[in-house]
Amino acid sequence: MNQNEKFQLRTETQEGRCIVYLSGELDLDSASQLRAAMAPLMELTDRELILNLRDLKYIDSTGIGIFVSVLKARHAKNAPFEVEAIPPGIRKLFDMTGITSFLTKS
Repeated sequence: MNQNEKFQLRTETQEGRCIVYLSGELDLDSASQLRAAMAPLMELTDRELILNLRDLKYIDSTGIGIFVSVLKARHAKNAPFEVEAIPPGIRKLFDMTGITSFLTKS
């Protein structure tokens, strides 16, 4: 795997929003990195939590499972959560698994 495909994340905090930008490949090897970064952010219930996938190249079932876990945790706390800028290939996967409507604003 070359450097461009490695998983990376960057967090940007704005007033009322926390945006996590994901890039590269989110798979079993990188899942722990995402889980560790998301744990404290899930507790910030006073602001919207947004995952931006614009630069995400690949996601496997482990990554999707993390998204669903975050969704459930945020829903239980009545805290907003959204996934935005979903690349077409990943959106197709979300559509096939039936989670698109839970992760995006319509």
